[in-house]
Amino acid sequence: MKPHKYNLFLTVLFCLFIGGMLVGSLVLPDRTFSPVENRNLAQAPSFSWESVTSGEFMADAEDYVNDQILGRDFWVALKAWSERLSGKQENNGVYFAKENTLISRLETPDQETLDTNAGYVNALVDNVDVPVYFGVIPSSAAIWSDRLPAGAPTADEKAIIDGLYDTVQTHVVDLYGALEAHKGEELYYRTDHHWTSLGAYYGYAALMDTMGLEAVPLDESGKVTVSEDFYGTLYSTSGVRWLPPDHIDRYISDRGVTVTAYPNGAPEPGSLYVDSFLSQKDQYSSFLGGNKPLCVIETEHTEAPKVLLIRDSYSDSLAPFLTQSFSEIHLFDPRYNLTSVKDYVEQNAIDAVVVLYSISNFTAQGSNLFVLGR
Repeated sequence: MKPHKYNLFLTVLFCLFIGGMLVGSLVLPDRTFSPVENRNLAQAPSFSWESVTSGEFMADAEDYVNDQILGRDFWVALKAWSERLSGKQENNGVYFAKENTLISRLETPDQETLDTNAGYVNALVDNVDVPVYFGVIPSSAAIWSDRLPAGAPTADEKAIIDGLYDTVQTHVVDLYGALEAHKGEELYYRTDHHWTSLGAYYGYAALMDTMGLEAVPLDESGKVTVSEDFYGTLYSTSGVRWLPPDHIDRYISDRGVTVTAYPNGAPEPGSLYVDSFLSQKDQYSSFLGGNKPLCVIETEHTEAPKVLLIRDSYSDSLAPFLTQSFSEIHLFDPRYNLTSVKDYVEQNAIDAVVVLYSISNFTAQGSNLFVLGR
């Protein structure tokens, strides 16, 4: 083929490709949610003179085009592959780590945020007349640091947690030490940021030790694997599509347990496990049915204490173990619940309060921890 014909052929092919992408993106209906990325997708922006002059319209339009482009899932995966083939060990803040593991990088939080959030915990101590326990759950970047690529930057989580523990006026739970002692085990999912049920058990044992209670030994014979095809949040964020899936295990039966959920303020029947999520992308939500402002679990241990757990989603997989040691577990998520904690403790005859957060959520701005002081 002559050079000018070859160049013409490439030009026509390129124009057909771009034109096809444009027509396909315009003709196909917009998607509202991406199951693969597990997030809502940008929708067409509203036009106004104010949004144009401020630059907001163009920014929103760019997000809209990126999210609604034809074959987006393919392009996201292709980007991750190209990053890997080029020698990079990270994509979208997620490291391609050893042993088929994805690990999210934690940015070093500013000291003002740490002091502010620790101050809210201390305000809680002043506001309630029951013991307060505080624990920060380290991420897999800290416990599985030996899996990270050489020289991969991430925050010094142990130093951050130690600093917080020195600042708060509560009983502190050594979750870092409890997890580090078992770092060779499956403490976290390889494709998700949460700890596994096994990791949650070691967290439960550490909490019981701090509270002066006896942890029920882990019954390996009771383990049931309910999923072998779980791909979590880091799989979604990273664009990585070449890893084998995780599995989800349960150790505790839901017999003799009553769960009441408050998704919108009004009570409705809940469940310790919601199996319908196992057929969806967000399989971790099979624990308690996902994030809710408030969830109350009542057990057969009527003589045991009542505990209020101020928490994030890590406690969804911790809750089954807590049913062995408490008469009632009140799961309170301040990201969605602005109720006065002081009033809640008094009105529900709570015996102890536990503030238990993953390090990424506790050190983040805008986590609504101010409700602890109300």
